[in-house]
Amino acid sequence: MRRAKLSMTNNIAEGFGRFHFQENIQFCRQSRGSICELIDDFNECYANGYIDQTYQGELKDEAYHLIKVLNSYIASIKRLRTKDHFS
Repeated sequence: MRRAKLSMTNNIAEGFGRFHFQENIQFCRQSRGSICELIDDFNECYANGYIDQTYQGELKDEAYHLIKVLNSYIASIKRLRTKDHFS
């Protein structure tokens, strides 16, 4: 879980540091995959009795919110790419 969390933030940072819009988007997509990996980990933690259902739900809600934020960021990059392409 720690690796997935670190991968999530590292990919966003690395994508931001890339020159081309498409590279940034690709790293954001990898970050989104890491968030999905964490959601699966939350399900496993619940199934194995490490966390209760309420906490599992809170964690998953936060993760889905992060996905929405990341999707919005990806959409903004795509708009910038289109704007830059036509400038």
